[in-house]
Amino acid sequence: MKNLKGIFSALLIAFDKDGNIDEKGIRETVRHNIDNMKVDGLYVGGSTGENFMLPTDVKKRIFEIAIDEAKGEIAMIAQVGALDLNEAVELGKYATDLGYDALSAVTPFYYKFTFEEIKNYYNTITNATNNKMILYSISLLTGVSMTVPQFAELFENENIIGVKFTEGNFFLMERLRHAFPDKLLYSGFDEMLLSATVLNVDGAIGSTYNVNGINAKKIFNLAKEGKIDEAREYQRKANDMIEAVIGNGLFQTLKELLKCQGVNAGYCKEPLGKLSPEKVERAKEIYKNYL
Repeated sequence: MKNLKGIFSALLIAFDKDGNIDEKGIRETVRHNIDNMKVDGLYVGGSTGENFMLPTDVKKRIFEIAIDEAKGEIAMIAQVGALDLNEAVELGKYATDLGYDALSAVTPFYYKFTFEEIKNYYNTITNATNNKMILYSISLLTGVSMTVPQFAELFENENIIGVKFTEGNFFLMERLRHAFPDKLLYSGFDEMLLSATVLNVDGAIGSTYNVNGINAKKIFNLAKEGKIDEAREYQRKANDMIEAVIGNGLFQTLKELLKCQGVNAGYCKEPLGKLSPEKVERAKEIYKNYL
């Protein structure tokens, strides 16, 4: 298994105008992340990849394309979480057979699952795949918030090695770091990378790293070296870009920024919309101003 620490791009996925995956665009995005953004790894099949709008066979194909194009050069994590536990297991086995270094799975969402049901979900996936698992905590979208004792119960499974913590609760983040120094802790909010790194996270997983990975690595490394003032200036610049991107349409604008960087990033899948001509022009302005 490769080193799973550092900056990971949550991989953007190229679709054509009809919503079909664009293999050439996906391959270009993978290479761009590796060759130009210099990221330490890719997180494939997450929210940024529009994963929860895709059928199982398409998810599998994306896993295939991404790891084939990465050619073993960086660490690879496959997000396999799904409301259908059988699908999550199927995807987990598939990604494991492809050679992914670890799996990740979002907490089951929409229905009000009990913690025992959530724990069974994770244990079922890890037992079936015998691969390492990184929990994915994103309560803003799932409605699932867990406590330190509940994380401790999950971590009793030795194959559960960490958590992608996409939360604004820095008190809980610090408590997790203190309680589980040997588990991997990833920051999931790009705009909070500096603050999370000060709390000694092991890495970060984010969507804007597809276009701003170089600066994200600077923030992370400078903060690890104690050069907080320098890191804060890079974070300010990153947040100026993030604020502009969110105001223009997050995933759609990131794909336009990739196009400005020479990558055939395609479009988003419906029901996500396409940018108006005015917003495309705004994306080009964002590129000029911040990248």
